[in-house]
Amino acid sequence: MHKPLTFLASLTIAASLALPVAAQDAPTIDTVVASVNGKDITLGHMIVARASLPEQYQQLPDDVLFTGILDQLIQQTALADTFTGDLPPRVTISIENETRSLTAGEVVEGIMAEPVAEDAIKAAYDEQYANAEPTEEYNASHILVETEEEAKAIQTEIEGGADFTEIAKEKSTGPSGPSGGELGWFGAGMMVPAFEAAVVEMDTGAVSDPVQTQFGWHIIKLNEKRKSEAPALEDVREEIELQVRQTDVQAAIEKLTADAKVEKNDVEAIDPAVLKNLDWLE
Repeated sequence: MHKPLTFLASLTIAASLALPVAAQDAPTIDTVVASVNGKDITLGHMIVARASLPEQYQQLPDDVLFTGILDQLIQQTALADTFTGDLPPRVTISIENETRSLTAGEVVEGIMAEPVAEDAIKAAYDEQYANAEPTEEYNASHILVETEEEAKAIQTEIEGGADFTEIAKEKSTGPSGPSGGELGWFGAGMMVPAFEAAVVEMDTGAVSDPVQTQFGWHIIKLNEKRKSEAPALEDVREEIELQVRQTDVQAAIEKLTADAKVEKNDVEAIDPAVLKNLDWLE
């Protein structure tokens, strides 16, 4: 298949070639910025073209993008004007797919924009948090070294009265070393399994035997334990509201699809590999 025209090389030199646009009091989406063989190019065309650019191009200065996009649309219009005959299937089908996708997207956006009832938000919050069982959370520090011998030596120092925090600052190779090995609060699944398993079995204030993980050898100190508490509704309102909207969208999609008159032909008789036949589109 042919590839679409790339963002033309004029972008790289556009800053030095930038031309002033005719002054207008109040430019709008319909403001005409150029005309090619009688076909208008508007600011709306340019805005959509910019929005579809790869991220690296969107970082270019505004004046560079303006000139480059306008040049590209002018060139595309001039090229398209020379086309004669019927468009190949790959073009007409792509236009149909894009129109279908964009139109469906507008329906989804409309559903997402509808107000969410407060009782729906409250119900979703209760389902996720209100009846959830409290889980254990841990606050721990660790000293990470490369070998078991080093870990055992550090364990002996701590058992002899050495300060855990100072040894962590001096000897730990982990990123938490400068802060005395402090890892803060964490819950189930947030640490690698061997580390978590060791912490779960510890009492508050205890220091572990050497524990091996893929990162090296750890000496762990359990600072505190606590039961997790459900967050207040206001702290997770945006998250819950988004979940409700997404649920509403999915429900709407399923209902609209169920209500639509859908007739599938004998698709089971079609070899799925037929979708690789790109030569059909030429």
